[in-house]
Formats: sequence, C-alpha cells, structure tokens
Amino acid sequence: MKVEHTLEPVYDKNSITLILGSMPSVKSREVGKYYGHRSNRFWQVMSKLYDEDITDWKKFILKHNLALWDVIASCEIEGSSDSSIKKVIPNDISSLLKKTRIKNIFLLGKTAYDLYERHLKDSLKIEGLYLPSPSSANATYSLDDLIREYSIIKDLTNNDK
Repeated sequence: MKVEHTLEPVYDKNSITLILGSMPSVKSREVGKYYGHRSNRFWQVMSKLYDEDITDWKKFILKHNLALWDVIASCEIEGSSDSSIKKVIPNDISSLLKKTRIKNIFLLGKTAYDLYERHLKDSLKIEGLYLPSPSSANATYSLDDLIREYSIIKDLTNNDK
C-alpha cells in the first residue's frame, strides 16, 4: 500500500543534530507523534539520556538542539514493516539543512541507515551515523544498551554548541 509521510519535521534554526527514522509506523501516523507506539523505546531512552521527564516531546527536541524527521517521504509499505518498504521517495533533507545548524545525522535502524546511504548521503555530504532501532521488535538491545548507544547523540550535540 502506498503511504505518504504525514508528520512535519521537528526542528528550528538552532538544531545541531538530526535524528532520522525510516517511516513513521501506523500508530505514529495515527497519533501524530514520532515514535508514538507505546512499546517503542525512543522516548524512554531520550528521557533517561537527558535525565528529564518528557511532557512535551516537541519542546524537548528543540530544547536540546535536536531535529526529528524520517528518510522517506512516501513509499509502498505493508503495515509498519520496514522489511516490506518499496518504491522509496526520500524526504527533502537538504531543505531542512539550509534552515538549521545541523552537523550530525543519526539513522535509527538498519533500514533508515541503508536508505540514507542509497538516496541521500552523496547529495547531503554528511556522514550518517547508525544507531540501533528503538523498536521493541529489536530485542537484541535492552533499554540500557540503547541508552549507552544513544549517548553519542547528546555528546556530539553538546560538543558542537
């Protein structure tokens, strides 16, 4: 089934680090929130990483000079399965870069990383850094493992301020 990306990117002119997933899940699109499925561990990881409760996720992202978006603008996908993604049209990440101070790009999960490498890396000229998916389906990584891996987001963002 063809799906259009329905969530706006979250960023402002002070964003230093861009976090990209592949495509919002069915639940994320329904609730209008990145990583909106209650079993996705992204917000838990970020809360622990920055040692604060996240009551307003958009304000949290901007407060920490982050930006959120996805690699894919539209694609064919079955449900929320990254493995079923076909006919990818990437988002216009370059337009976002022109409006920000982004120096770091993190790709959450193998699909996001592979699609970034294939469709965007050469034109953007920024090396994408892989991080494991926060999805609960990624049972290889515990919450503590993810927090350890994702700490580079905070470290690089703070170093580039």
